Amino acid sequence: MGLALLTERHEKQIAGVLSCWDRMLVFGTLPGICYAEGMTSYLHAHKIRIFDYPRFAEPFRDQLKQNAERLATENGLTIEFLRKRNVRKEEHVRQVVAARGEHPGLVCILSVMEPCSTYKPWHNKQTGKTYLLPDDGKCLHYYFYFIDEQLGLCYVRVPTWLPCRLQIYFNGHNWLAAQLSRRKIEFDLVDNAFTLIGDWNRAQQIANGWDPKRIHARLDQFARTFCPIFRSFGVQYHWSIDQCEYATDIVFHRQADLARIYDNLARTAIHTVKPDHIATFLGRKLNSQYEGEMGNRFDVRIEGTRIRHTMGPVSLKLYDKFGLILRIETTVNDLTFFRHYREVEHRDGSREMKWASMQKTIYSLPALRELLEAANRRYLEFISAIEYPRPGRDKLDKLSRTVPQEGRSYPG
Repeated sequence: MGLALLTERHEKQIAGVLSCWDRMLVFGTLPGICYAEGMTSYLHAHKIRIFDYPRFAEPFRDQLKQNAERLATENGLTIEFLRKRNVRKEEHVRQVVAARGEHPGLVCILSVMEPCSTYKPWHNKQTGKTYLLPDDGKCLHYYFYFIDEQLGLCYVRVPTWLPCRLQIYFNGHNWLAAQLSRRKIEFDLVDNAFTLIGDWNRAQQIANGWDPKRIHARLDQFARTFCPIFRSFGVQYHWSIDQCEYATDIVFHRQADLARIYDNLARTAIHTVKPDHIATFLGRKLNSQYEGEMGNRFDVRIEGTRIRHTMGPVSLKLYDKFGLILRIETTVNDLTFFRHYREVEHRDGSREMKWASMQKTIYSLPALRELLEAANRRYLEFISAIEYPRPGRDKLDKLSRTVPQEGRSYPG
């Protein structure tokens, strides 16, 4: 209803509307060794002393370094070590892509010393048991930036110390662009937003067809290429969502059309959206027992202004891109915030269908898409009900203006 109201008011000004996945961060963990207990059991099973854990991990670190050097040599690249913390990797990669072109392949390899999760040997004098404990360390990380035929520009972050928890980034708009190209549908993609699509309805159908199984296959391929040591443990990576964004874009024909309504929408929303509204947008009910963080924030950036409404690990944003696109975007940092009706497996092996917290696996993405799209639409319904004051203000100005007639002036 809200989107229909907005498009009805500005039917001639709006080029199209598209809801699509945006930025996504996926974590890969190795079952059996991703927790200290699992790694302890692995060492015991292979008759490796717990206090020999650092010596056990060193060969895997060396293999990852050799793999990175091999990939660099095969692709005619040099591994760039970043010594300064304030270097923006995205800007550096953007410059490299501009120079090399956007054809598929490895773009660059960056290395940097960063914190990592690891384990430390520990002997419990009270129980007499020796095991590994979770610990925070620091190790060399490789960032492999590449352009994938299906997912566009991606990166894989590989720590060189066990348990080698991978982080993979990709963008849903780039994936959709590849799908449109394959179907020969005209489009213009600027940064991570479409300013033109030949068939908006068809593009939306394709975006809704995001298939986790195909994404799973690509992620496994990335792991085999950039972190091949997992084969030594006889397991496959388990892929879970660390952060994802789902955006709804209302694309205008001209910047002036959006500029005419945007300032009023933004400034009115920041004052009228209350905590119970935010909960409603996200499909939740606010009660006295909720202890998470909630609030609104108005930011002025180089790109323009942005409103951000937060509820715990979820935020809902409103901003304009290039002065041409009104974007409503929901960002999730913890999928368990949402609940949905799904099959639950109990410890005794029994299964039942019930309302439960969403799992972080990539196979939750179809259900998550429905929830996030609904959140964006509820927010659109809210801002669509905001009255645009300019016509009324113009009428009032006309009525209050002095009118000369037949040599006399009549007050407004």
